[in-house]
Amino acid sequence: MPRLTRNSPVSLTRPSRLIFLSLLSGALSACISVGPDYQRPDVTAPASWQNAPTGQAADSVRLARWWAQLRDPTLDRLIETALASSPNMLTAQTRLREARARRGLQAVQDAPSVSASGGVSRNSTRGEQNSGSSHNLSAGLDASWEIDIFGGQRRALESANATLAATQADLDATRVSLAAEVASNYINLRTDEARLLVARANLASRQQTLQLTQWRGEARLVSGLEINQARSSVEQTRASIPGLLRSIEEDRLTLALLLGLQRQDVDGLLPAGQLPALPTDIAVGIPADTLRQRPDVSAAERRLAAQTAQIGVAKAQRYPNLNLSGSIGIDALSLAGLLRADTITTNLVASLAAPVFDAGRITQNIEIQSALQEQALITYRQAVNQALNDVEKALNAWVRSSERLLILQVAADTAREAARLATIRFQAGQTDLLTQLDTQRIQLTQEELLASAQGDRANALVQLYKALGGGWQGMQPDTQSSTATGSGQ
Repeated sequence: MPRLTRNSPVSLTRPSRLIFLSLLSGALSACISVGPDYQRPDVTAPASWQNAPTGQAADSVRLARWWAQLRDPTLDRLIETALASSPNMLTAQTRLREARARRGLQAVQDAPSVSASGGVSRNSTRGEQNSGSSHNLSAGLDASWEIDIFGGQRRALESANATLAATQADLDATRVSLAAEVASNYINLRTDEARLLVARANLASRQQTLQLTQWRGEARLVSGLEINQARSSVEQTRASIPGLLRSIEEDRLTLALLLGLQRQDVDGLLPAGQLPALPTDIAVGIPADTLRQRPDVSAAERRLAAQTAQIGVAKAQRYPNLNLSGSIGIDALSLAGLLRADTITTNLVASLAAPVFDAGRITQNIEIQSALQEQALITYRQAVNQALNDVEKALNAWVRSSERLLILQVAADTAREAARLATIRFQAGQTDLLTQLDTQRIQLTQEELLASAQGDRANALVQLYKALGGGWQGMQPDTQSSTATGSGQ
């Protein structure tokens, strides 16, 4: 940024150097950090969830690997593979490396810099009366240091620390989301496979009905209309199978993408299986636990801290910069001369630069950083509300899907028994074909609904664990940077 400055270079003798260093030490001890000191915002969370009992503490160890409670080795293998090789995870890890490097770069911004130099030159003269040559040897060390009197560099480091913590939380959030996505797609796959088994079993049952109807047609006990009705029922059931096969293939392709593998590599990880068994008890804890466990909430809070520190960085531009520079050099005509004391020169310079006129650039930058801080605060509060809302929705879905599953279980059992009795009566000639076909249709519908409801309940559990912040290893430590004590100007 162009600005008018006032520079005051001062060459110091040996006695004045001691005086200057004493004054400098006193100045450094009185350094302040301008800008607001960060304080974590207060948030209001309800005492309990509306759809869950109180008094159950969430186990952070179980929550970190919640999928292990489903006792499905295939699901365990899929999630572990995804966490190790998913492109989303690899990208998040490289972003964390970048944030660490940026924090390390900021940490050395206020450190002194030292450079060394050396050279050899040869001069020669030629004339009528005399000629000759001489060598000139030189060596030196140069050092410079910008004193962070008003805390601009300290605020920048504070911001970098908070940004690093936010990036770590982003990585944890990626783990949470990825584990839930893999589990959800695995459940969709097992649900579609269960629906396929139902369709094929019903197809076999209707084929038997068609065969029996054809035999009766040969005996002139039924008409061609009834035979065609039975055949139509078979083909309708058969027509549902290609759609289910397509869904199964799409599920496998989605899993391959999540795992970062090719389609052909997924089949070896997916042996035949069923929907995983769900646990009977779920400890969801209290809302305050969720706000601590959700990495996206932690990331939003850390970004708010980082942006608050940026206000101090901007405000520090209003105040003078103190720069120290020094050099020690040797200039001699021979190697032996390099060791002589009279060839050594030293210099120490202090310069003070302060903005005089910048047409309001610094003020506008402070206003920009303040507006960004307000936006970060809004984002953080929204993240808190979103976390609480996600858990309430997931709990409601879990409760309602469990209720629906119980109802459909009774309906499916009843439909199977009705179909069994209708088949017996039809084979004995005690009921007509339409009754038999109708009971088979109801059975197929109820069994498909039951399979879908089982998948919905399992997915509701996955979404609940995701909403609770489950899926990342360990509890995130409090990475809030301690702010320097100073004025909040």
